[in-house]
Amino acid sequence: MRTYVGVTDGSWYHFLADRPALSEANFWRPSGGMQFRALKPGEPFFFKTHHEDKRVVRRGPYNRVVGGGFFDAFEPLPLSEAWQIFGEANGAADMEQMRRRISQYRKQPIAEGEDPFIGCILLRDTCFFSPPAPAPPDFAPNIVQGKGYDLAAPESGYFRELVARLLDGRQVEGDPVQSWSREGPVFGDPRLTPQRLGQRAFQAVVLNAYHRQCAITGSRIVPALQAAHIRPVSSGGQHRLDNGILLRSDVHTMFDRGYLGVDAEYRLCVSPRLREQFGNGDEFYRRAGAVIALPDERHGRPDRDVLGWHLREVFLSS
Repeated sequence: MRTYVGVTDGSWYHFLADRPALSEANFWRPSGGMQFRALKPGEPFFFKTHHEDKRVVRRGPYNRVVGGGFFDAFEPLPLSEAWQIFGEANGAADMEQMRRRISQYRKQPIAEGEDPFIGCILLRDTCFFSPPAPAPPDFAPNIVQGKGYDLAAPESGYFRELVARLLDGRQVEGDPVQSWSREGPVFGDPRLTPQRLGQRAFQAVVLNAYHRQCAITGSRIVPALQAAHIRPVSSGGQHRLDNGILLRSDVHTMFDRGYLGVDAEYRLCVSPRLREQFGNGDEFYRRAGAVIALPDERHGRPDRDVLGWHLREVFLSS
């Protein structure tokens, strides 16, 4: 079990701290080529401000842990897509401000018309501390991006209070560092369900897992693609990759209304109601029985039990 302390841009921190209603954040990195493997989903991530540098104009507080959240995923995304999915949760008022802030950390400024990939550390259940906490005692001033820590190490006592603050003082049995990661229902405390994604992260993760193409039609028009829940959250589903499928917006509507389904072998099912009620749907009848496009990793493919629920409860079989 690990945690990570990331060095935050002061403007990013102050912008989000002033908007407590935002419960997700994109802790972006200026280059999409950077990777982040320090944490597993559900592990805590903390924000630490820069050391004071009189040569650089920055807003305080300096060298303090000012908040944190829980790691969902790392996804490289074009800047425009990161803005479309996360909006102000990127720590900026608009996309142009976001471009300027990212540009100042790149070796070469972003050119006009360029839409570069950036690294997106996607976090959920974020909060900011008042007052901030002291920085970890061994966090050197020359660390630029951040540092990972093992919560099982004997010297990890410093983080116990921080984890408790992330949980908003929630009373849990035993040690909060050991207890926060246990499984929990979707309508319980979401921070206790490590595999549950934030709503915005769900969109980003599903988009990349399906290689930016509709699982049924193959459409690659990204603005028209939507991360669909197989079992809606309102019916007990979760924001999880294996409860998601990337669909073109009109296909998403037909799936939600039961005109389309997917069986346990990932084959497309088409309801007879589509032709009976609307006199068309040939595009989908031609594909009936074909295996849909799937994520490369097996663990990210639709859960067969969830697909079965959709066929029983939503799909219009006759």
